[in-house]
Amino acid sequence: MMHVHEPAKDVPVYLDTEVLVVGAGPGGLAAAISAAREGVRTTLVERYGCFGGVITQVGVESFAWYRHEGTTDVEGIGIEFEQRAKALGATRPEPQSHSEALDPEMFKWVADQLVQEAGVEPVLHCFAVEAITEGDTIRGVITESKSGRQAILAERVIDASGDADIAYRAGVPCHKTPVGQMMGVTVTFSCSNVNQEAFLEYIAANPASYGDWRAGWQVKTTGKEDALFSPYLEEPFVRARQDGLIPDSMRDIRGTWGTITEWGEVRGFNVIFITDVDPTDVGDLTRAEIEGRRQAMVAIEALRRYVPGFKNARLRNFSTTLGVRDSRKIVGRYNLTGKDVLGQARFADSIGIFPEFIDGYGKLVLPTTGRYFQVPYGILVPTTVENLLVAGRCVAGDAVSHAAVRSQMCCTVTGQGAGVAAAVSLKDGVSPSRVDVARLQRALAKQGVRTA
Repeated sequence: MMHVHEPAKDVPVYLDTEVLVVGAGPGGLAAAISAAREGVRTTLVERYGCFGGVITQVGVESFAWYRHEGTTDVEGIGIEFEQRAKALGATRPEPQSHSEALDPEMFKWVADQLVQEAGVEPVLHCFAVEAITEGDTIRGVITESKSGRQAILAERVIDASGDADIAYRAGVPCHKTPVGQMMGVTVTFSCSNVNQEAFLEYIAANPASYGDWRAGWQVKTTGKEDALFSPYLEEPFVRARQDGLIPDSMRDIRGTWGTITEWGEVRGFNVIFITDVDPTDVGDLTRAEIEGRRQAMVAIEALRRYVPGFKNARLRNFSTTLGVRDSRKIVGRYNLTGKDVLGQARFADSIGIFPEFIDGYGKLVLPTTGRYFQVPYGILVPTTVENLLVAGRCVAGDAVSHAAVRSQMCCTVTGQGAGVAAAVSLKDGVSPSRVDVARLQRALAKQGVRTA
């Protein structure tokens, strides 16, 4: 590989803050708001023009779709996100669960209010590209934006980038599932001009369940999931493939639809899966975006031809960016396992709970039994860099545990834990790796978090 020499230069400092959160998806949003509520100066840096991450950029409405009768749910800021959005008219009933589907466009506004009310310093349209370190301690990040190359200094940094970008650049050991085994990425889309009545009649006459996932995706369940309703579509795409509309190369067009509006919109089609993509490789991301949109247009044509109500349907919108399920994960002070998730693990350093829910790597377990596991603080704590925490889907663990903690609601659990831990460590004058766990748990309890 060729290289060019980049001359060293002085970089102006844009901000000096106490807690810096990089990435404003569910985990980063939770971290920033929770830290600010503890009374520390908090800055939230986001590369796009709005907060919300996978909610607002990818259009994933199903924030808590795991929630069914018998679920022991989280308590904390994630529930607040859902309830606040509902109070502001930014939700609809989620079609497959006892939860609210978040309106991606409206949630941009909801998130703005939450950030501003907490007193978080917002920085949008800003990409964190490098870590500033001194020895084994992080001191901030280098950013690129329309304002040029700048630095943000911080006493504590929380990496909620999704891909562990800052942790990796700071020298934290990370690992990735081999590309051929990674969960695929998705281009989601929505349709307009759909005859709602005709479509719902078709769904009623052709109900799908999670058992259909087993046939279509070769997903293994416990069996108790199989009879539960799922907004799953495959038959129209099978017919389209048989008729030559969908080429054999597009093997993975199948999946779920989201909310339906009275003005003829069907939102949140999650039916395009592009495999063999490394989300940390710009070439792979480019290929997946373009191929994903191509496949989405083919899928829409199949819906027009084979699904009642879609004859005059049109593309409403594509997701702003790819939906990524899987990339880097840090090596943490503790590395969560599938055995922990499925074995109701309990931890002395618990920062929250999450139901026994697995969705990924060919496994589906829905939390209908009341079983849950505790989320340990150690999965947020890198082993080699001080004053750094991670939150969201890049926390430490194996593949099966990742299929649980990558859930949007679980990302709010790790985010809130990271935000409060950063604040408590500042107040006590210790590194986050040495925070008093009992004091952290008391602070979390004051914010409405259940840790036991």
